Amino acid sequence: MRVMHVGSEVFPFSRSGGLGDVLGALPAEQARLLTGLGNTGADDEVSVISPWYASLSGTPTELWRGRLPELGADAGDVTVGELRQDGVRYLFIGLREFHRPGLYHPDDVWRYSLFGRAVMPVLKLLNAVPDVLHGHDWQAGLALAHAHLAGIRTVFSIHNLAYQGKWNMAEASRWTGLPGWAFGADGLEFHGDLNHMKAGLIFADHVTTVSPTYALEITTPQYGEGLEGLLIRLNREGRLSGIINGLDQERWNPRTDPDIPAFGDLAGKEAARAVLRAEFGLDDAPILATVSRLADQKGIDLLIEAMGDLVPHWNIVVLGGGDPLLTAALTGWSQHPRVAFAQGLNEALAHRIYAGADAFAMPSRFEPCGLSQMISMRYGTLPVVRETGGLVDTVPQDVGFRFADATPEALAAACHEARQAFDDRADWESRVERAMSLDFSWDGPAAQYLALYRRLGEG
Repeated sequence: MRVMHVGSEVFPFSRSGGLGDVLGALPAEQARLLTGLGNTGADDEVSVISPWYASLSGTPTELWRGRLPELGADAGDVTVGELRQDGVRYLFIGLREFHRPGLYHPDDVWRYSLFGRAVMPVLKLLNAVPDVLHGHDWQAGLALAHAHLAGIRTVFSIHNLAYQGKWNMAEASRWTGLPGWAFGADGLEFHGDLNHMKAGLIFADHVTTVSPTYALEITTPQYGEGLEGLLIRLNREGRLSGIINGLDQERWNPRTDPDIPAFGDLAGKEAARAVLRAEFGLDDAPILATVSRLADQKGIDLLIEAMGDLVPHWNIVVLGGGDPLLTAALTGWSQHPRVAFAQGLNEALAHRIYAGADAFAMPSRFEPCGLSQMISMRYGTLPVVRETGGLVDTVPQDVGFRFADATPEALAAACHEARQAFDDRADWESRVERAMSLDFSWDGPAAQYLALYRRLGEG
């Protein structure tokens, strides 16, 4: 079986968030499973294809350079490079539209339209056409559409339905290379726009989301982002399912983590807590932390509004960047002796926070899967989460603390419950021990995806 993943980012070469983490871990685990099953021949390969960004970490070996007629006369030269790591072949498509700092830009619908059109011609040039093409999020929607039309079995994974890659139909339809019949209401059209997320949904043989609860939520108007009708149909046809994400067990391992005083038990965690207290000058109250994008989805505004109720009982540490209004509010609160705010992305600091905090707040309005709650539990930090999406599927009630309503009052009440549990050392320590024993490895999810690919091949 030859499997090709398509995505806009892949750790450690390019990453802005959870999608990059998934594309960095899932293919490697699938390759390991195939090897373990004795499938080591040339016909068994797991690959990833992604844009060759100017900021790409690593230097791919150039395999091909030239013009692709499928992209039109004005596209310029295309470069294709390769890296191999952990049994996975990584292919990178270099287009001039990606020769900029960073990953994402305002004209991304145009950029990923070009990338999506280039995927199949590149794979044919390299004799690398897969048995199954697995596209991830809207940036892969067009690539998946072309693969489906070429007769390749396809899986499309929704990592976040809120981002759909929409653009004016009259303009964007010229960028796709798709036949005219694809642009009606039963195709890519969505309220007058062309919708790349819908392209993935329409052309996939099977659609997955990154947790079973989110798969149910997106068939409702509250979470369906206007596509719930299509998703209800896919669910009714048996073509929609949820497979929970895993966690990179090597990158997130408190026993071997180079960024913290490594630990594997309750006694060792105290050293990590001491490091975090010293770094931010915190007192001896327990530490409630979050590492997050500062965005409406993540409910950080709820945390800010609840701050007055929380600081009498908790030290609060926040790491993240994004919305300037949320950033300003957190900067203001950081003047309080029990509140620390570090702006931006800082991988090493994130590890120290996960390890040193006592509780971890995730008041998300919606959360397709979430990795932070899994990381925090692996590091013995108990999550306080809203009951939505993957947070429901991964946070047992005898480990973490869950609340239903997206309000600062509900968040504060759950944090107070956690604070009471913290004062009952026997209760708290038993929760921490259960948290650290949970299995969030990629073994199970990777095997589920491989089984799905095989079912599609048998259908």
